[in-house]
Amino acid sequence: MRVLRAITCSSMLLLSGVSHAAESVEVVHWWTSGGEAAALQVLKKDLEAKGIGWTDVPIAGGGGTEAMTILRARVTSGNPPTAVQMIGFDILDWAKEGALSNLDQVAAKEGWDKVIPGALQKFSKYEGHWIAAPVNVHSTNWVWINKEALDKAGGKEPTNWDELVALLDKFRAQGISPVAHGGQPWQDATMFEAVVLSLGTDFYKQAFIDLDPAALGGDKMKEAFDRMTKLRSYVDDNFSGRDWNLASAMVIENKAGLQFMGDWAKGEFLRANKVPGKDFVCMRFPGTQGAVTFNSDQFAMFKVSDSKVPAQLAMASAVENPTFQAAFNVVKGSVPARTDVPDTDFDACGKKGIKDLSEASANGRLFGSMAHGHANPAAVKNAIYDVVTRQFNGELSSEDAAAELVTAVAAAK
Repeated sequence: MRVLRAITCSSMLLLSGVSHAAESVEVVHWWTSGGEAAALQVLKKDLEAKGIGWTDVPIAGGGGTEAMTILRARVTSGNPPTAVQMIGFDILDWAKEGALSNLDQVAAKEGWDKVIPGALQKFSKYEGHWIAAPVNVHSTNWVWINKEALDKAGGKEPTNWDELVALLDKFRAQGISPVAHGGQPWQDATMFEAVVLSLGTDFYKQAFIDLDPAALGGDKMKEAFDRMTKLRSYVDDNFSGRDWNLASAMVIENKAGLQFMGDWAKGEFLRANKVPGKDFVCMRFPGTQGAVTFNSDQFAMFKVSDSKVPAQLAMASAVENPTFQAAFNVVKGSVPARTDVPDTDFDACGKKGIKDLSEASANGRLFGSMAHGHANPAAVKNAIYDVVTRQFNGELSSEDAAAELVTAVAAAK
């Protein structure tokens, strides 16, 4: 409650002459897991304390694909929501269509340009104008390990591929699933991009940022697919269609050894009253130490009637409030979108996330996540999804998958 009172005191409506009773926001999002919903309550209560109503439109589906489908139908019918949780190139696609509102008024007043990293502004601005408010920065190349299972396996965190495989074998010997995974394309791609990054940051950039055909179809990519085949052998038989948070629960409940997932998974561990270092371990995917793949949840603001604009701007202001950024991201598992928020309130994994992000950014090893729409437009991302999932499910050999990747990406450009 102290946090919420602090947010309330430190944030003010931009246009105080508008009656609060008439203000409300309709928010489309896919934060439907327990940890995500708890984080969203921080924002919802903050706005309600300012007299701004909240209409919740949750659409399940961790990657946001279902939400984007429903959003398209609503906008086409002339009924856009006030704000939509959105990531990466999806934001820019809507901006190109002229569907998003201009947030320059609040951004200029609050100095967003100075505190929001350029890597995020690439997706928050279009043609020099602010059209979205970033909530957080997630990094995707994390591993979440059950501490009890790790201790039984000798207690050593794996630092390379061979050590990872050895650990997974030890988990299997304990009678638990070595890898908790959900068989959904975006989850397959999350694992795959970490594997690719572990084979070299230059390789990741060439393949997923530059879309270099030589990298996409070369021997290193075949090796990446070979490693996916190996990881597939450690996944339980019931993985198909499993939501990511249910996979997290397997690790929490010591039914699985580890999960490859972005740092939103930490919210599930915290909600289950688990403590970093005591009950679970957070580490970078072996071989990716010092590098970070990121995505950022943002609220894209759609063009609405003039009467709804004050509430929309107030929501954007609340999202960028430093006190809110700390309170929300402590619960969510991510790190603040602003560089001026101290790590004081964050746990060990949060402090590591903030430190890793800063160092990767400074060293040129911060890359947009392919799996989460920050490396390429949706058409390319979906083309990669298709190949990765087919290979992971045994429909393509590693050699055929690499060749197919070149063809699929070229067709999607």
